[in-house]
Amino acid sequence: MKNDLEMPFSSVLLLAHFCFAQTDYAPYFYDNGPNSNNGNMALLNLSEDTPKGTQIYVLNGTDPEVQPVKYGMTFEPGSKEYFRVHPKSGTVTLIEELDREVNFKMYLSNVSVFVMDANDERPQFQTMPSIVDVPENTTSGSSIYKVQAVDRDTGSGGSVTYFLQSSEPSTKFAIDHHSGVLRIKPGETLDYEKSHTYFITVVAKDGGGIYKGKQQVMSSSATLTINVIDTQDTPPVFVGTPYFGYVYEVSSPGSEIFTVFAKDGDMDNPNPIIHSIESGADGVFAINKTSGCITLKVYPAELRREIFNIKVKASEVSPEGKLLDFAVTTVTIRVVDLNNHPPTFFGENGPQNVFELTMYEHPPEGEFLRGLKITVNDSDQGSNAKFHLRLVGPGHMLRVVPQTVLNEAQVTILVEDSAAMDFEKSQFLTFKLLAVEIDTPERFSATADIIIHLLDTNDNAPKFSSDFYITRIPENSPGGSSVMSVTVSTEHSRHYKHKKINMFVILSRLSRPWLIFHYNFYVKAEDTEGKYSLAEVFVTIMDLNDHSPAFNENSLEKTMVIGAPVKIEAIDEDAEEPNNVIEYSIMKSDPDDIFNIDADTGEIKLKPYIKSMDIIQNISSNKDCTWSVVVQAKDRGSPSFSTTKVVKIDITEATQLKGPLTSFLLKSRENPMQFLGLVSGVIIIMVFVTVFISTVIYVRNVKSNKILPSRRIIQRKRKPWGQDDFHQPFREECCGVKFRNEDLEIPTADNINCNNNVKGCFHRTPPSPPDAPVMPPPLPSHFRHGDREWTVPTVSASVASKTKKRSDRCKDNPVNTALVSELKLRLEQKNMANRY
Repeated sequence: MKNDLEMPFSSVLLLAHFCFAQTDYAPYFYDNGPNSNNGNMALLNLSEDTPKGTQIYVLNGTDPEVQPVKYGMTFEPGSKEYFRVHPKSGTVTLIEELDREVNFKMYLSNVSVFVMDANDERPQFQTMPSIVDVPENTTSGSSIYKVQAVDRDTGSGGSVTYFLQSSEPSTKFAIDHHSGVLRIKPGETLDYEKSHTYFITVVAKDGGGIYKGKQQVMSSSATLTINVIDTQDTPPVFVGTPYFGYVYEVSSPGSEIFTVFAKDGDMDNPNPIIHSIESGADGVFAINKTSGCITLKVYPAELRREIFNIKVKASEVSPEGKLLDFAVTTVTIRVVDLNNHPPTFFGENGPQNVFELTMYEHPPEGEFLRGLKITVNDSDQGSNAKFHLRLVGPGHMLRVVPQTVLNEAQVTILVEDSAAMDFEKSQFLTFKLLAVEIDTPERFSATADIIIHLLDTNDNAPKFSSDFYITRIPENSPGGSSVMSVTVSTEHSRHYKHKKINMFVILSRLSRPWLIFHYNFYVKAEDTEGKYSLAEVFVTIMDLNDHSPAFNENSLEKTMVIGAPVKIEAIDEDAEEPNNVIEYSIMKSDPDDIFNIDADTGEIKLKPYIKSMDIIQNISSNKDCTWSVVVQAKDRGSPSFSTTKVVKIDITEATQLKGPLTSFLLKSRENPMQFLGLVSGVIIIMVFVTVFISTVIYVRNVKSNKILPSRRIIQRKRKPWGQDDFHQPFREECCGVKFRNEDLEIPTADNINCNNNVKGCFHRTPPSPPDAPVMPPPLPSHFRHGDREWTVPTVSASVASKTKKRSDRCKDNPVNTALVSELKLRLEQKNMANRY
């Protein structure tokens, strides 16, 4: 009987063809041994991984008659052909893939061909994947399963070893590499409460072998599911801890306070749970054994503590009613006050929401208001009785302490801004005192009004209606007349009750000889307590037209050269325009209509047609040529004043000069441009000569390389103080106020009046508006009678010298000027020493 793995094979035929009719002997194969690759294929070993189409052997045979032989193979009907032989060469080719696990031996007549194993099979698990149930109390090291895998290869390729494939380095299981027995690792235990199921991947590997010329290791894997079976080994567990319950002031006996929840730790097969109170209830709380509900047994008013820590026990009960494992937890129950009371303000006689106080203005900063006795209270407890205090009112005058209150506090009001508490600004102050809860959803609040009546103190000096006053008075005002009225207001109710006082400044006298046009002085208002204020008064003296023009006596007799004018002069001693502006006119002349006069300058000229003495002699029979002209000088004031004088004019003809220059100058009178051209030419020539000389000097200095000596710098001595300015102080008493003249000013501005245009004469400029007043020195903050009184500044005035009638007297002798200046300086120093 053939083996199952043996391959039925047909015979190998060796055919010989005979060419001659002789004795026929059968051909035969050579037997070269099992290690030869040619011969009769006896004991041929062929690896199962031999590729299809490989030439695996060469048949070698011969015929005794030395006839040609042919090779062939015959197969049993229905059998699979694995080889093909070439009829002539005897080459045997593999035409089908081999599989040792299917056929490991083939027979050719009496020849056996063995199929050798290659490592081409993976280990195959016999009972995987699989599910294993393991109780959680299985001891460590115990075997829980045996893994088995088979590899159909032979040799090392058919040996199997086992491994666990896991991403967790601390797996609880281990496997024997050779036997495949799965165990719980030593030192490891299973816990159903921690993990119900484990998934283990088992890897089976062969020992490796040759496959297609290369070393190859084959493996396979399978998953083993391990279910942990729960056992009764875990005590009950409280869910949702920690536990907090609350008793409110509206609770009653039987009210549910809190419910605990416990379950068996062995959740797969739990036991029933019963509850009980171990301690901490003080007999005022009870618990339902089945539901775990804690209830109140008394009214909240009977509770003697605010917090109760109750120990609650949960126990397992077996089916037989036996108590098993248990667990204990703490339930904290707090007696809570409901927020049903707002903050309340109290006075001396109970609840109060209006508080009044009378006090003097400007109390010291930091002082508390002693007349206010305020208490604030909240009847709730804990955070419900915590609130803020805040003071709302004008500015930041007051501050409340404390600002945060728990239950009850005494309220204190402190002064922060003393200056703002001013009676003159407001006679009473109103504030709102607020109390607002902090941490409650209701945010209850309360308010109280604080009304402060201020009493006046003497804290303000009398005040003028203006810092300065400006007025104008005519120069002929008599002494004792009113200059102006100043208004003073006082703001103290206890003293003057906002009274306004009119003060009159009385004129003492006007210093007309010194021509003082401006006065400025301070007036002082002082109350009974010595507080005072100052105001500056500016007084301008208005000029009146009270002087007539006066002719200069030296100008009433004139000698006139034909073609040249003569000038007459008149002076008006009024100070301002138009009172001192003079107009000239000819009232009468003999002969008549031969003179013209300039109304502004007073220049008198002959008529244009009179150009020689001959014409004059033809007009008049007066041979001495001395004529009288009646001239009037009239000012432009209102009313206007005038003066009339007779001017005697002696007419003569100019002396005739000789020479070419005189002739040229006479001709130039007719053609002035010719004279200007000559002067310009002379100036240009002088400029060119100066430039030429300077250039020559510069070139010579450069060539000689000499350094020119430095010029001496002569510093002019400054004029001694007081030499140009004359101070003439004098004192005038006017209503108890001291006056002081301003510095003497001698302006040199031109006057349109002809008499003031003469060299050496002076004219007073009209008074300018007063400058902005200089503020008086700061007032003392607190006046004391023992302190030195502040000296009121005296008046100052602008002084101008009286215009002299004769122009030649205005010229000063330098020696006399120096002596006068020295005397003035000494007088000024003496007056200053007497004053201070």
